[in-house]
Amino acid sequence: MPTGEKNQVMICINALPTTDRLIKWPGCFLSGLILAAFLWGCAVAPTKKLQVEDIAESFEEGTIISARLGEPVSIGGLIEDLDSCRITYVGEKHTNIAHHKIQLQIIQAVYRNSPSMAVGMEMFDHTYQDVLDLWSKGELTQKDFLRKSHWYANWRYDFSLYRDILEFIKEHNIRLVGLNIPNHIPPKIREGGIENLSHEDKAHLPQQIDTSKSAHREYLKKVFEGHKHHFKREVEFEDFYAAQSVWEDAMAERIAKSLNDDVMVVLAGNGHIQFKYGIPERAYKQTGASFRTIYLEPVGSEVKRDIADYIWVTQ
Repeated sequence: MPTGEKNQVMICINALPTTDRLIKWPGCFLSGLILAAFLWGCAVAPTKKLQVEDIAESFEEGTIISARLGEPVSIGGLIEDLDSCRITYVGEKHTNIAHHKIQLQIIQAVYRNSPSMAVGMEMFDHTYQDVLDLWSKGELTQKDFLRKSHWYANWRYDFSLYRDILEFIKEHNIRLVGLNIPNHIPPKIREGGIENLSHEDKAHLPQQIDTSKSAHREYLKKVFEGHKHHFKREVEFEDFYAAQSVWEDAMAERIAKSLNDDVMVVLAGNGHIQFKYGIPERAYKQTGASFRTIYLEPVGSEVKRDIADYIWVTQ
């Protein structure tokens, strides 16, 4: 073997643990090509960003955009603004752990200035309020809480997504409010209308049901058209829209009844807070309490500028 080739083999072998000394030169060469290709791919892969309609700049993960200003703000600037309002709505994509970390960050920041705050959560219906009160007082273990709240029968998403939020609430005895209605009611309205609900089910309905919001109706019409083939029978759009409006107004009413003189952070899916026509405007109609909305959206997508007061770019 020529000296240069021998040295090349030895260099390759010596770079590995002694148990791998049977490796031959072609294997090292192939590994090198694969590594080089991987590094080249990493070097040229573009960084995903978020695009906001009507704003020329695109935004990286971690950026907080003020819709009013049309530009990024610091976390300190955001919290300062939140301190000036009564209700902060923070959206989520339910399975995105990054969204729940941001929600916790906001709750912690609001708590520092307003320790008498409350947290309202879509994830619990109001019939479990006694269980939520026990949790807030620190009187339940996690196991007992999951059993008594029927977490996996009702919300179903992995509890670990929300654990840190709920542990912070428990640790600091923060008032926890269940905003939702029993989850069997909206499907019943969708399938048979409000008029065919039982008296027991009707008792959970909000006093006001607003079906006059044209933007909300238009949005849900598109959702309906895209999903109606999933229904097992023909569903009327008016029943579908009534079900959604009942859902929003019921949560808004719970906020109005539970706010008292405190401030509140509300956690709900993005669809309930976008453009404010779901829960936020309906709660405002009942409370007159000032509010801000924060929409959490992953990189690689595009959103409208007026979707919320703030857009937080996430993973």
